[in-house]
Amino acid sequence: MHTAPIAAALSSVVVAPPVTFRNISMYPLLARDPAARRVPGYRILDDALTLGLVEVTEVSEQGSVPNLRVVNRSSERILVVDGEELVGAKQNRVVNLTILVNAHSELTIPVSCVEAGRWRSRSRTFASAPRTQYSSGRAKRMAQVTASMKTTGRHYSDQSEVWADIADMSVRLKSSSPTGAMSAIFSDHATFIDQCAASMPAVENQVGAIFTIGTRVVGADLFDAPETMRKLLPKLVRAVAVDALDVDCPEPSPGAMSIEMFLGAIAAASVHEAPAVGSGLDLRLNSPGVTGAVLVDDGRIVHLSAFATV
Repeated sequence: MHTAPIAAALSSVVVAPPVTFRNISMYPLLARDPAARRVPGYRILDDALTLGLVEVTEVSEQGSVPNLRVVNRSSERILVVDGEELVGAKQNRVVNLTILVNAHSELTIPVSCVEAGRWRSRSRTFASAPRTQYSSGRAKRMAQVTASMKTTGRHYSDQSEVWADIADMSVRLKSSSPTGAMSAIFSDHATFIDQCAASMPAVENQVGAIFTIGTRVVGADLFDAPETMRKLLPKLVRAVAVDALDVDCPEPSPGAMSIEMFLGAIAAASVHEAPAVGSGLDLRLNSPGVTGAVLVDDGRIVHLSAFATV
């Protein structure tokens, strides 16, 4: 039963011809029936923060590395997307899974630290960064959270591995930060990263995207509404751009998948179902070559994210 929304979501889109910049290609996922796409029943986090409708803080004065508090003062739900970076307070974090925060509610959300060398307050509240965690790191963390949910029922990453991965990426991309902040990678390579984002705007009826570097599939994100995709696409492109900088050669690895194989692996993945943090159900996907996560609300997918692991 829990695979039905995934099958419905994949069958409701068509893969459009790619948009390419340097060694990155974005294959837009277009709504097969644009009239069937709904208006989002939520605000995205960036919009809610800009309007002062939501506040993200440490959970207490002392703070807790794997948790933050979200206070939603609005009459609408707030969508917080897997991998979105929150900057400020005692240390920068990324969100561990996609979450719908109910209207007029407070919620503790699971996060991972992406700034290993700071534990002092820079601000009382967090701001949202114009990016998600870079794609390879996001994929690894997603798999870690899935394993944690299956074994402990908690939505935590392997924090030491997250820090180590950022440190390794920083060395490879010749980026440095006194606090080991992931944000420095994006700042140090801002010209290329912003060029990528500007070169890949959303197209009409786009609800998702599959990204490739060279001929290797990186991953995909799929939302329930074109408006959501349009607003979040620049963050996703910036994340892929970091991994594009980390590729010496665009040639595929021996086990690389085609777009068709990747979508087939998502459809065939085994599914672990658990109550979502906030509203809905959280589905974790696992199959040879794919790791993924899906937020389902009222029987429909709000956000599907999946990454190739070969």
